[in-house]
Amino acid sequence: MEMPSPNPAILARKARIAERLLAVLPADAVIQDEMETRAYECDALTAYKCPPLLAVLPRTTQEVSDTLRICHEEGVPVVPRGAGTSLAGGALPTADCVILGVARMNEVLEADYENRIIRVQTGRTNLSVSGAVEEEEFFYAPDPSSQLACAIAGNIAMNSGGAHCLKYGVTTNNLLGVTMVMMDGTLVEIGGAHLDAGGLDLLGVICGSEGQLGVVTEATLRILRKPEGARPVLIAFDSNEVAGACVSDIIKAGVLPVAIEFMDRPCIEACEAFAKAGYPMCEALLIIEVEGSPAEIDHQLGLIMEIARSHNPVELREAGDADEAARIWLGRKSAFGAMGQINDYMCLDGTIPVSSLPFVLRRIGEMSQEFGLDVANVFHAGDGNMHPLILFDANKPGDLETCEAFGAEILKLCVEAGGCLTGEHGVGIEKRDLMLHQYDETDLEAQLKVKDVFDPKWLLNPAKVFPLSVTEGRRTALAAE
Repeated sequence: MEMPSPNPAILARKARIAERLLAVLPADAVIQDEMETRAYECDALTAYKCPPLLAVLPRTTQEVSDTLRICHEEGVPVVPRGAGTSLAGGALPTADCVILGVARMNEVLEADYENRIIRVQTGRTNLSVSGAVEEEEFFYAPDPSSQLACAIAGNIAMNSGGAHCLKYGVTTNNLLGVTMVMMDGTLVEIGGAHLDAGGLDLLGVICGSEGQLGVVTEATLRILRKPEGARPVLIAFDSNEVAGACVSDIIKAGVLPVAIEFMDRPCIEACEAFAKAGYPMCEALLIIEVEGSPAEIDHQLGLIMEIARSHNPVELREAGDADEAARIWLGRKSAFGAMGQINDYMCLDGTIPVSSLPFVLRRIGEMSQEFGLDVANVFHAGDGNMHPLILFDANKPGDLETCEAFGAEILKLCVEAGGCLTGEHGVGIEKRDLMLHQYDETDLEAQLKVKDVFDPKWLLNPAKVFPLSVTEGRRTALAAE
C-alpha cells in the first residue's frame, strides 16, 4: 500500500519539534526514542507498518490543543490515535508525522441519569462507558466486537456499530456532542446535552470523518435504561443463501430484533474449536436476540421462529436461561480471535441491502474459488454490514496481493449491489483507492472541500480516506501557494 514519501525538512527538525512539545507537555507525554515509537507503527491492519517521527500522549484537552498548535506552526502532519484497533489502517503513521494518542484521556466527566447522558474523555474504552453506569441500570448501546479495547475516539472517527446496532443504531445515533480541537489548536464545542443542535449538522460531519477534520477529546453520549430482559435464539441452516433469505424475510416482516448475527461454516468451526460454545456443525448459523418484557420476548421470538421454520433449519435452539444465552453468544464474540488462531486474514467491511444477502453471499463463494483463497463470513446480518474474512498466508509471496485484489472485488460487489464501501471500520488506507468506485468526481470534490475548510493545510491524518493521487495533489498545490 503506497504511502507518501516523508518530508526531509521535517525529519531534520525532529529534535526542535520534540523540544517545543516538551516545553508544553510533561516529559512522559513525548515519545521520541526510535524503539519506543515502534509501538505506534501500525494499528490492527498489521500488514502495513511505519514508525512515526514522534508520539505524543496528552492527558487534557489543553495539552492536545498545545500539541496541534505546535505541529501546525511546524507544518508537521498529525495522525490521531485512539486504542489502535482500526482494521482499515486509520491510524497508520507516516515517517514524518506525530502520532497523537488519547489513551491517557479516559475519565468520566459527568453522568446525568435524569437526562440520560454521559460525558467522557474519548480515550475511554467503549465497554467501560457502560461499566461506569451499570450500577444505575443504564448502558451505552454501540458495542463493537473490540469493545473491550477500542476507544470512544475511534468509535466516533469510524462511526462504529456492533451486534446491537440493528435496534439502537451506530455511534452517530448515540452521539450528542463533542469537544474538538482543530489543527491550529482552536477548541470548538459542537452539539451538547440535547437531542439536536440548531443550524448545520456539523456533528454528523464529524462522526465518521476518520480524524480528517479535528481531534475529538470529549464526547457527550446517550445512555439508555437496561431492558427488562433479553433472549437469543440460535438457528442453523444447510446453506449461506438460505440463512440470508431468512434474515431478509425477518426484516420484511417488520420484526425488529436487537441483533441478527451471521456465521458460516469456516467461522463456526474455528469458533467451536476456540471457544467450545456447543455450536452445531452446519453451513450457516444465525444468532437472533430480542429484548423487552417476557411477553414481548415470547411474541417476537414466536414470529422469528415461525419465519425460520419456513426455511427448513437444521437446528433451532432458544436460550432457556442466562447461561445458555451466554453460550450462544460466546462463539460469536470470540470469532475474530478464533480466526486469528488458524490463519492470517483480512477483515472487510462492506454494507449491502439486506435483500441482497443471498446474492452477495453466493458471489463471494464463487469469487473465493476464482482467487483461490478461502473466506469466512461473520457479520451483522440485520443491517447488511458484512465482515468477510479473507484467509491468506502472510509468509507466502504474492498471497497478500491476491488477498487485496480479492477484497477490492468484494467491496466493488457491495457497491454494485446498492451498498457502500464501509459500515463501521472506515475507509482508512484499505479502501481509499476504491472511493471513486462509489463516488463520482463531483461527489468526491464536495468531500474534499469540507476537508479544506477544517484543515486548510491538509496536515491531519495524511494519506487516508481519499485516493492518494488526489490527496497528494491537494497537498502539493497547497505547499506551492
